[in-house]
This record gives sequence, structure tokens and C-alpha cells, in this order.
Amino acid sequence: MAIRETILPEFDYEMSATRKTLERVPEGKPDWQPHAKSMKLGRLAGHLAELPTWAVMGLQQDSIDIAPLGAPPRPVNAMTTRKKLLEDFDKNVADARAAIAAASDEQFMKPWSLLKGGQTLMTLPRIAVLRSFVLNHSIHHRAQLGVYLRLNDVAVPSIYGPSADESAF
Repeated sequence: MAIRETILPEFDYEMSATRKTLERVPEGKPDWQPHAKSMKLGRLAGHLAELPTWAVMGLQQDSIDIAPLGAPPRPVNAMTTRKKLLEDFDKNVADARAAIAAASDEQFMKPWSLLKGGQTLMTLPRIAVLRSFVLNHSIHHRAQLGVYLRLNDVAVPSIYGPSADESAF
């Protein structure tokens, strides 16, 4: 069985669960944050919407420099409206899914590097980039968003089982 065949069902499930959570992000509260050190709600939601782009970058580029010397930093994505957030997320998921579906086992095993200012921070096989920078990273921030929803009295969706607001499935 090809690697893509093992990762696509997990990718599809996690992206569906992430969309379910993003659908509940309240409008009009992009600057809300639970603590001064916490990410703002609009930025957190925008970050979740942009994370699938790392699948495309991880599979189609040899590296990415998050702070290239002599160039502006990578722009950040922040929610403006829920409609736009979901449109961006859906496009990014479709692009990521297509990149995963097209990748060969050989491509998944090629090294990929994360750089900052031209310095290599880490090098991993591309499959590890997909699991860590896309799937695990999305799960982490989706859970964080669930806390934000709860603190804003918004129903938290059922993901792996029941939430306090919904029975499982």
C-alpha cells in the first residue's frame, strides 16, 4: 500500500473535524484572547485555515525559510469573516489533498528543511513534515480553538467522542 493511501483517510478526517470547529468561530471577535500572551481569536482561526498549505510546501519544495534574509517575513493569515475563513480553508485543504494524492512514496521520504534567516532549523522526511506540521499542528491548534469557543460560550463540536455540548457523531 502506498504511503498516500495510508495518510489520506487521516487527513480527510482531521480536516473535516477542523472545518467543523472553524464553522463555529464567532464573528466580530477577531481581537479576543484569553490572556495577553495568547494568540488572538482571528489569528488562531486564520492559522488553522493556512496550515494545510504546509502540505503543499512540504511536498513540492525542498525547504522554506520563515524569515528570509533581505525579504519581508511571511505574511500571517487572520480571519476577517467566517465565510472567507472557510473559503480559504476549503481551498487550502483541496490543494493539500491533491498534493498528497499525487505524491509517490519516494517523494514522501525525501528530506525537507525548515530555515530561518538562511540557517537550517531542522530537516525531516516529507512524511514527517505532513504528520507534524500539518496534522499534529492542526490538531493542537484546533484544541486550542475549542478552549476559545468554550470561553466565548460557543458550543464545542464533537470530534473524537462527545463534547459537553454534543453527543458523539
